[in-house]
Amino acid sequence: MKILLTNDDGLYSAGLKAAYEALEQLGEVFVVAPAVQRSGVGRSLSIMEPIRVSELKINGMKIYAVDGTPTDSVIIGMYEIIGEIPDLTVSGINLGENLSTEAATTSGTVGAALEAATHGSRTIAISLQMPDVSKFELTSKADFSFASKVLKDLAKLVLEKGLPEGVDLLNVNVPARPNGKIAVTRLARRMYIVSVEKRLDPRGREYYWIHGDEVEDAEEGTDIHALRLGYVSVTPLSIDLTAKVDFGKVGRWFNGLEWEV
Repeated sequence: MKILLTNDDGLYSAGLKAAYEALEQLGEVFVVAPAVQRSGVGRSLSIMEPIRVSELKINGMKIYAVDGTPTDSVIIGMYEIIGEIPDLTVSGINLGENLSTEAATTSGTVGAALEAATHGSRTIAISLQMPDVSKFELTSKADFSFASKVLKDLAKLVLEKGLPEGVDLLNVNVPARPNGKIAVTRLARRMYIVSVEKRLDPRGREYYWIHGDEVEDAEEGTDIHALRLGYVSVTPLSIDLTAKVDFGKVGRWFNGLEWEV
């Protein structure tokens, strides 16, 4: 089995090392990851500049360091490093949870997984819940032992059985205080109440800092609700973002719109 491993936290992430150790007995693991921290870039792709790759040995892993995005890493990994679509692609273990529709469209971890799924690889994105203060500390002392067990078991299952029909990838979030159980969930609408803080730099010039407070209430059945109760949240995702609606009804909404050409 050929397994592609990537992330959006960069080469030195403790989560990348934990994922590698969880997967190394399941097949040949190719680690292709951004050279630096690239959280929050979503599925962005480098199309206006060249991409350089360096081969390194870090934390006992052979790593192909990509000076681009997580999506770039997936494409380089598949078509240059491995030379074929891998049997499994894993993105993570991310430092910090990736929950709700917000994370599904902004997370570099999920973005890389979406890219891999588009190319036909069975794919898992996996993230570990942790305090905000620890989410960008690449040498985090967080305990990845339970998340590693979850990843190993899910990876083994996906390699053996594939993904359920209609599912392109699994977005997995592991709680900081697990109850040992799994919950299949849907994406919550949002995780943060966004706010903008205006500050002044040392020269008196204005700048802005975007941040947000976590929503207090999350509907039962959502990824946020499950994680807060200690469940491993597994959200099946599809790369088809088309709204599940009556096309005829939507078409009638546009009645009367017509252009002379």
